[in-house]
Amino acid sequence: MKNLLPDLKHYNLVLASASPRRQELLKEMGFDFEIRLKGVEENYPPDLKGAEIAEYLAKLKSDAFQNELAENEILITGDTIVSLDNQALGKPKDETEAKEMLQSLSGRSHEVISSVCLRTSEKCVVFHDSTTVFFKNLSEKEIEFYISNFKPFDKAGAYGIQEWIGMIGVEKIDGSYFTVMGFPVHRFYAEIKKLIS
Repeated sequence: MKNLLPDLKHYNLVLASASPRRQELLKEMGFDFEIRLKGVEENYPPDLKGAEIAEYLAKLKSDAFQNELAENEILITGDTIVSLDNQALGKPKDETEAKEMLQSLSGRSHEVISSVCLRTSEKCVVFHDSTTVFFKNLSEKEIEFYISNFKPFDKAGAYGIQEWIGMIGVEKIDGSYFTVMGFPVHRFYAEIKKLIS
């Protein structure tokens, strides 16, 4: 069977993300890559909204590697935000904040926006995708069970759709499931093909 992946034999993919979801999805697509991490303060200008925040942060993470890429390297960075009533929910600091976030999402719809920045030594491309997620009314016991067992402190909006809370709480989504996981794989596939063509 012919391999349909973009022809990357002249390139090394570098994923600058500690997210196990992004690593897993990239592997499942069939890509080989190395992981290279740097700590970046995830601050953004207060006037940015929604997709602007996600794209700004993905590029900010990429900028940290700007002068370090070899000619044949493609760097991948990403960011995901949960947007409720035009307010961005980041990663919760503690159990109290996680509980507040999940209570605010309960019984409502919200938007999950995942952005990716692809950078070579010569080019930089930033894009995003968004999906609307509809949660049922979550009981206090369900929220507390999820937080104490799954500790969602590394996740925007305090939840992972692929975890227990997504299984019992998400009634429907409008858009890509993988975007909610944090990596819009269909957009990534299209954009990396364009980048190397």
